Amino acid sequence: MVKAMIDISEEANKVLNVVKAKNSLKTKSEAINVIAEEYSEKVLHHRLRPERETPKRQISF
Repeated sequence: MVKAMIDISEEANKVLNVVKAKNSLKTKSEAINVIAEEYSEKVLHHRLRPERETPKRQISF
């Protein structure tokens, strides 16, 4: 486990509190992990595996 001391905006703090409450988490660290996992699944894996993308349709005019 990596320990980090971070400075976040008030808005980011509110988001962490919402994620924490919505997922019944005990700490903001757990909320950060949830956000990181979702980002990883939705953004990073999608970009790293372009073969999983659906082909784009060509639109002709």
